[in-house]
Amino acid sequence: MQIKELVIISGKGGTGKTSIAASFAALARNKVTVDCDVDAANMHIVMNHDIQRKKGFKGGKEAYVDPDLCTGCGTCFDHCRYNAVKMIDKLGKDKAFIEDISCEGCGVCVEFCPEGAVTLIQQTSGEWYISNSSFGPFIHARLGIAQENSGKLVTLLRLNSRILAKENDCELIIIDGSPGIGCPVIASITASSMVLAVTEPTLSGIHDLERIVELVKGFKTIPLTVCINKYDINIEITKEIEKYCAANKLCIVGSLPYDYLVTKAQIAGVSVVEYTGARIALSIKKMWRKIYYSLIQ
Repeated sequence: MQIKELVIISGKGGTGKTSIAASFAALARNKVTVDCDVDAANMHIVMNHDIQRKKGFKGGKEAYVDPDLCTGCGTCFDHCRYNAVKMIDKLGKDKAFIEDISCEGCGVCVEFCPEGAVTLIQQTSGEWYISNSSFGPFIHARLGIAQENSGKLVTLLRLNSRILAKENDCELIIIDGSPGIGCPVIASITASSMVLAVTEPTLSGIHDLERIVELVKGFKTIPLTVCINKYDINIEITKEIEKYCAANKLCIVGSLPYDYLVTKAQIAGVSVVEYTGARIALSIKKMWRKIYYSLIQ
């Protein structure tokens, strides 16, 4: 059985991507759900879950100065482009130390230190989890403040979601991707079965959708569909988005109305389709049926 992977992304935060992904998780059967928005993970808020396994994520490296070997020559200070090297320690001696939050782990200080006093140390950048949820297996993560390599963490989550899907005989993986078009987004959609781009009827919404379209085009074989969320807040721009999608042969699988019940569902810590049977929930269910039947064909 071939496992299908649906990735929900958006050009920016706040378009409703996670609310839609959580609703799909509630509606779908026989699936694994993954929160790949690791820089600002929040899907767990609306997923009633119980963490079963927790593992540390080692993302990048940071420089460390051995104070016993450092002579305070300042070579590392002169070569550091990120202003991460400081030349005074707590005892007031002229020795180098590294300001962790500024260090990029480039290794220049290691290369040029004449005393061999600087080394690169692997850092634990966050944690990732395998949980049981009310909707089945759920994989998510928490990246530390100012930590990098979110693309690497996304790849790790997706790899383990495939393993988990095989172990549980799941036919589908639902992925809540990151907003934007950067490294974690590319890691989220690589080798996926379908991408759903969530946009909204604003000028920035059109611009961000165009960027997503150009990004996904680079993958050539991955189909891209579009959801216009809160379509009724600006009908004129919604029509512009529809024209753009028609011109670029993009399928609009759903146009969702604005509804304050979405916010109420978030406050209650549940997905929209669990919280209400109103028009917004019916629209999401209709969109899900279209996507699911396209995936299993």
